[in-house]
Amino acid sequence: MPQSPLLPPAILLMGPTASGKTACALTLARYLPVEIISVDSALVYRGMDIGTAKPSAEEQATCPHHLIDILSPAEAYSAARFCEDARRLMGEITHRGRIPMLVGGTMLYYKALREGLSELPEADPALRKEIEEAAARDGWPACHAELARLDPVAAARLEPNDAQRIQRALEIVRLTGQPLAVSHARREEITETHRYIPVALTPSDRSVLHARIARRFDAMLLAGFVDEVKRLRAAYRLDPGLPSMRCVGYRQALDYLDGACDLPTFRDKGIFATRQLAKRQITWQRNFRKNWDDLIEVDCLTHDLEACVRKRVISSLGDG
Repeated sequence: MPQSPLLPPAILLMGPTASGKTACALTLARYLPVEIISVDSALVYRGMDIGTAKPSAEEQATCPHHLIDILSPAEAYSAARFCEDARRLMGEITHRGRIPMLVGGTMLYYKALREGLSELPEADPALRKEIEEAAARDGWPACHAELARLDPVAAARLEPNDAQRIQRALEIVRLTGQPLAVSHARREEITETHRYIPVALTPSDRSVLHARIARRFDAMLLAGFVDEVKRLRAAYRLDPGLPSMRCVGYRQALDYLDGACDLPTFRDKGIFATRQLAKRQITWQRNFRKNWDDLIEVDCLTHDLEACVRKRVISSLGDG
C-alpha cells in the first residue's frame, strides 16, 4: 500500500505477548521525540496491572503514554473507539512536533486503523434479546447450528459455545440477509494522515517464546496476580462475559477463585491461554506480511533486539 513520503510519520510497533515490545519502545523513546499510544485492549482498564504486564509508573514516566487506564473493568472498548482515539491522538502528537508510536499486540486495532473497519450494522436490541432467549432455552450450540444453516462459512470459523461471536454473527446475517463475509468486505474509506512505519517482532523459535510466557506468568503469580483479581472483584461487578475478564489470565483467575480448579491447574490454563494468544497474534502478523509491503520484521529473540529495532526505525524515518 503506497504512502505519501510527505505525510508525517507514525511508528507501529507490534508483536506477540512477551516479545519485548515495551523494552523496544522505551529504547526508541531515548533516541526519538515519541509519544506512545497503547494498542492493547487490556491496558485500557484501570486496576488490571499485573495480569496485563502493564508498563510500570516508572516506565510510563520516561515519555508520554496514551490509552492506558482510561476505563473501569466493567466497561467495554472497541476497535471503532480505538481508531477514533488513536487518530485524534496521532494528530495532536504530530501537532506538538513529536512522533506518535503505537505499541501493543491487539492486532485487530492495527488492521482497523490501516485498512478501515467493516461497515457492519449496529446492534439491534430486540433481535439480540431474541437470540439470547433462544440460547437460554436451547443452548449456544443450537444457535451455532442455526448460523451454520444461514451461513456455513461463518459458522465453520466459530466454536459451538463461542457465545459472543455466535450472537453477533447471527445478528448481522439476519439483519442483512447476506453471509457475514459480504458485510465484512464493505469497509469505510480512510483518509491517510500519517506515513506508517510498521515493525513486527516475530519469534524465530516458538518454543523460546513459550518459555518466556511461562516465566512471565510465574512472575505475575509471585507479584500478586490473584490478589489483584480479588481486589477487582471487590470493587466492580465482574463476570466472565465482560471484555475485561476475557483477557488471558483473568478468566482463568476467576475460575480459580470460584473453586473451579486448583492453583497448579490455574497456572497451566493461564499459560496455555497466553500461548494461544501469541499464536493468534503471530498469525495476524503473517497476514500483515502479505498485505503490507512496508512491514519490517525483526526476530524478537535476537540478542540485540532493541538496537536492531532502533536502527531499522531510524533508517525508515530518514527515508521519508
